[in-house]
Amino acid sequence: MPIVVDIDVMLAKRKMAVGTLADLVGISPANLSVLKNGRAKAVRFTTLEALCDALQCQPGDLLRWDPEDSPDEDAGAASGPLRDTRA
Repeated sequence: MPIVVDIDVMLAKRKMAVGTLADLVGISPANLSVLKNGRAKAVRFTTLEALCDALQCQPGDLLRWDPEDSPDEDAGAASGPLRDTRA
């Protein structure tokens, strides 16, 4: 998936443990691990807000788009913006 989660980077910058962040955000360490390791399919804005508040950062400090991080199965997908193909 081309969306990369950089929670590890912010944890290191803030010298904070995963368990501490999970407590501050109000989610389980297991769910934070799923998000942190890029295995989550979605994130609620309330969770993102809580992460930003706990880490004193912006959403863009935690999430970034990296088109090179796409799996090979997406190689055949069209790249670029979606276009309206209706006649």
